[in-house]
Amino acid sequence: MLILGIETSCDESGVALLEVKGDKFRVLSNLVASQVNIFKKYGGVVPEIAARKHLENLLPLLEQSLSEARIGVEDIDAIGVVYGPGLITSLIVGIETAKTLSLIWQKSLIPVDHMKAHILANLIEGESGILVKIKYPAICLVVSGGHTMLVYMKDENNFKTIGQTRDDAVGEAFDKVAKILGLSYPGGPIISEKAVNADKEFFKLPRPMINSGDFDFSFSGLKTAVKNEWDQEQFKDKENIRKMCSAFQQACIDVLIKKTIAAAKEYKVKSILLGGGVAANKELRKRLAEKINLEFKDVKFFQPELNMTTDNALMVAMAAYFEYKGSPDKFIDTWKTIKVEPNLEI
Repeated sequence: MLILGIETSCDESGVALLEVKGDKFRVLSNLVASQVNIFKKYGGVVPEIAARKHLENLLPLLEQSLSEARIGVEDIDAIGVVYGPGLITSLIVGIETAKTLSLIWQKSLIPVDHMKAHILANLIEGESGILVKIKYPAICLVVSGGHTMLVYMKDENNFKTIGQTRDDAVGEAFDKVAKILGLSYPGGPIISEKAVNADKEFFKLPRPMINSGDFDFSFSGLKTAVKNEWDQEQFKDKENIRKMCSAFQQACIDVLIKKTIAAAKEYKVKSILLGGGVAANKELRKRLAEKINLEFKDVKFFQPELNMTTDNALMVAMAAYFEYKGSPDKFIDTWKTIKVEPNLEI
């Protein structure tokens, strides 16, 4: 099977071609046009600008993707496209493009949940090989700019949200704290960089909802605590910025890890997965792996390759594959009914 993936949920335009034969896969192309540099001056994504850029980027990416893969339209079996969650204007561009291609090319169109795609990114390692084998049931910690959630998985097609943030997502909190500290956008990478080897105990920050007894999160109060501490700080030099970055990052990691471990124990899982843009955070990856090894004997930890943590169309193609292979006839005329769902929930 050869799947074309299209991703436009936020500010990355993505097109990918994924070939799957049994348990083997081959990445024929995986292209992303990022808009990060455009939005640095705004301190965040401007939806209308992002949508216009998707309009400019998608077709050239598609042409380049087909050229790199050296295939024709006739070789494609189906098209997978994100229909939510995400920015409505960005999603519309991707959906309308995919609908048009589906109609003209006479290809099945598979609507893909963006968060499921982030989770299934764990199945891909490298450019070709065997799909990663995950033992189920599993728990996945999904952390990004728009979402922070714990998802229970029975298999690749059965997902259930068991906990999520009640206010800010952790990635959003990173961006807001970076702004408070006078750092650039996006906040995640720069806070992570400045936190390296800095004193994380110098500033005393809370761990919101760490002992709440459920699997929900809250990061708005932590962001406010950073602001209050920083407003009182007299020496706002480079070293103290590094200390605050380290203290904030550690507070986030402590909460995320404790909730994940608790969920894994309650649901008696065989695997723990990590997914989403914040999954690129090296300290989170390291500390979560260490804690899992300490707490469990037979639970395996999976984390996506760094290039698969941010929004991309390859993970969309993978999620589309699992949707499609079970009931291909279901998606023959999907282009007639598919709709954007910006607030889609697992």
